Amino acid sequence: MDTIDKVPQTRLLKKGAEASLFITNWHNRKAVIKVRLPKRYRPAVLDARIRSYRTIHEPQLMHEAKTAGVATPLIYLVNVPESTIIMQYIEGKQVKELLNLVSKQERYSLCVAIGESVAKLHRAGLIHGDLTTSNLIQAFDGTTYFIDFGLGEKNLELEAQGVDLHLLKRALQSTHFQFWEDCFKAVLCGYTSVLGVEFTEKIYEKILEIERRGRYVEERKQ
Repeated sequence: MDTIDKVPQTRLLKKGAEASLFITNWHNRKAVIKVRLPKRYRPAVLDARIRSYRTIHEPQLMHEAKTAGVATPLIYLVNVPESTIIMQYIEGKQVKELLNLVSKQERYSLCVAIGESVAKLHRAGLIHGDLTTSNLIQAFDGTTYFIDFGLGEKNLELEAQGVDLHLLKRALQSTHFQFWEDCFKAVLCGYTSVLGVEFTEKIYEKILEIERRGRYVEERKQ
């Protein structure tokens, strides 16, 4: 079985709280290696269990997302003992960057498409878990890929789905404050086209409830 030290030409792409990403050449293909390194603050047995579970679970979620009609990177190899996943490198731009570069109409169409994909995930009982514009990449062929399902789960509860969309709303507010409202309305429009008005209204109410809870906690702290 291949190990990360045997994979040539690796270079760090991103160091995150949950894992580190490296770029490499994998059998003449540009690829990403995702490595979950041990966390010293966790007991060793618990840490190993968490890393193994997430290493197994993430590719499963990505496969189910693809089955549901949502684009995700291809998985090339899963090495559970080393908590390593090797997957397709998506050539394109992060939606975080793209939203600032395209026209108003292109931005609207992109956000509608994102909303449709989120709805397809939720309809299949899949929660992304870290739904930000940094974890969405538009490939050069126009396909929008959802990446980093490391914190994802299978869950059909309205609460989990509301949290997913609330995270996306917060990401838009913080990174694209000039036009976040138009973007989120477009996301909800795409979401509605898949799951219908009645269900989307329930989701929107849940988002507002989550926001009210957050404000209440902040007020209590103050």
